[in-house]
Order: sequence, then C-alpha cells, then structure tokens
Amino acid sequence: MNKKELFDALDDFSQTLLLTLAEVEAIKKNLKSVVEENIALQLENDKLRDRLGEVEQATPVKSNKNRDNLRKLYYDGFHVCTDFYGQRRENDAECMFCDELLFRE
Repeated sequence: MNKKELFDALDDFSQTLLLTLAEVEAIKKNLKSVVEENIALQLENDKLRDRLGEVEQATPVKSNKNRDNLRKLYYDGFHVCTDFYGQRRENDAECMFCDELLFRE
C-alpha cells in the first residue's frame, strides 16, 4: 500500500468515525429525552396511585344485596345469566354463564 492509499484509507476511517460520533450523539440526545419522559411518567403514576388509594378509602363498600338476590334465584332453579334469564334450569343443572356472573369478583 502506497502513501496515498494509506492516507485515503485513514481519511475515510476518520470520516466514518465522525459520522459514528454524530450518530452516537443523536442517540444520546434521544435517550436523554426518553429518560426524562420516563421520570415524568413515573412521578405522575405515583401521584395517580396515591390519589386512587385516597378514592378507594373514601368509597363505601358496595352492597352485595343484588348479587345475593340473583344467587337466591339461581339456587331456586332459575337462570340469572343474560342469555336465559328467568328460565327454569332443567334438573337444576349448572349453567356456566350464570356461574360466571355470580362468582366473578
């Protein structure tokens, strides 16, 4: 390799390094922006969790009276699901739709 080829290769390598450095700086700037956004979202999330805790403590416990009435109807042999509501269950067979409605949390 003569001196001109060596100089040209070194110059190309230098240009590639400069481009790579510019890309790294752009990535660094983008990462900084993402980290700042992440911190802001974490703070907002913490505030929302605190607020949710306050609201949950202030909310009275719901009565299960409606669900108890539906369970009574179901145990009396009637469907309480939306598909067959009010129809008599044959041989008091269990209905998975009624069960899901009555026993979900």
